[in-house]
Amino acid sequence: MDQTYLGTPRHAVAVIGGACSGAEAAEIFAKAGILTVVFEMNARPFGKIEDGLPRWHARQRSKEYVRIGEKLKTEGIVYVPKTTIGKDISFEDLRSWGFSAIVLGCGAWGDRKMGVKGEDEAVGKGLIYQNPFIYWFNHHEEAGYAGERYEIQDGALVVGGGLASIDVVKAINLELAAAKLRERGIECDVAAMEHKGLHKTLEAHGLTMDDLGLRGCTLVYRRSAAEMPVAQYKPGADEESRKKTEAVREKLMGLTQTKYLNEFSPNTLPKEIMFDADGNVCGLKVIKTRTEGRTVIELEGTEHVIETKQIFSSIGSVPRPIPGLPMRGDFYEYDDWDLGKVKDMPEVFGVGNVVTGQGNIAISRRHAKRVSDVVLQEYLGVGEKQLDEPGGVLHGAEARGTETAGAVMDTLNGKDKLTPETLADIASRAAARGSEVGYDGAFDAWIAANTPPDLV
Repeated sequence: MDQTYLGTPRHAVAVIGGACSGAEAAEIFAKAGILTVVFEMNARPFGKIEDGLPRWHARQRSKEYVRIGEKLKTEGIVYVPKTTIGKDISFEDLRSWGFSAIVLGCGAWGDRKMGVKGEDEAVGKGLIYQNPFIYWFNHHEEAGYAGERYEIQDGALVVGGGLASIDVVKAINLELAAAKLRERGIECDVAAMEHKGLHKTLEAHGLTMDDLGLRGCTLVYRRSAAEMPVAQYKPGADEESRKKTEAVREKLMGLTQTKYLNEFSPNTLPKEIMFDADGNVCGLKVIKTRTEGRTVIELEGTEHVIETKQIFSSIGSVPRPIPGLPMRGDFYEYDDWDLGKVKDMPEVFGVGNVVTGQGNIAISRRHAKRVSDVVLQEYLGVGEKQLDEPGGVLHGAEARGTETAGAVMDTLNGKDKLTPETLADIASRAAARGSEVGYDGAFDAWIAANTPPDLV
């Protein structure tokens, strides 16, 4: 970095996480003349774009790689890869560096638990969580893959209801069918099968799931298809608009079943994981439900066991705990959920999935932009644009966002800019950490060097 840049008093912001929300926030800060240090736990900053989206999203993935990369090359941004806050650098140590603000853009990489009896005992015995499964799905065909491997069982159950659970359903049935087709000497590409549809792929070969000896998987959801969080109500939606959204949800579930040949069990609430004599999963005890508004009501006398050897949990993602950050349940604790303002830490803000708990790229980016505007305008005392989206950006998010953005709390006042000495110290520490992991500041060369030749 040009040392003359550090010779002028300015603010400095640490951004933890370099993917969608982190890159969005970092670009906004840097363009406002703020020294911005982005700490990324992986070598590459693409987060769930790379490891959370199934590999058939190739076009979207490529576009996002370019988009994120361009943002992180903005003048004023220092990229620090392979650095996990809370492990390589403690959160308290990071706070001592002297940053004007710290922004948590580190995503939601933990899997939310189902909360059913036997769940902890079932891990490794037939229970698989969404995030490691999709990582395996994306990378297991790479020559250098050395991670955990999964053997998908026919008749698996997927517990969930959002878009991510539909991706899990598709990945399971596509992998099952591809394996059977290859046994018959039919070469197939899973991503191409997804685009075409499993039903069309099989029709092209004059085959059915029955011909392959497959049942496929079943999606288990505690509410109805009309209530699935796969399409959000518009802010302020009237009854007619809400019904249209619900019709879209039902149509999406119907299309998923038609194209990817899965079963669907709505209004079905998991209660307990069942085990065989060897301690392996052999079923899931469930109960039927009905809903009244947001309340799920269990129907007496409807308990039964669905036999299965494998259960995939896909009910949501949560941020990983960082020692030193307050937690409330599965999430960091916020004084203001809509702005992601961390409790009792007025200089710390959360953006994107660490607040929303969603893997939705558009929501993460939008939330990052709003929080960044607030940090600039209200907390650091710079910026001229009016705050956008007065109705809030977390409408429909799992993390109980407030109905409106509201006013920034009184504690978010303008702060004095940092001295050149403090700026130089921050830049020096960031460069030293980069050197520790072999990064010399050449972003494009680093990305090229850390991209496997057979990366899908």
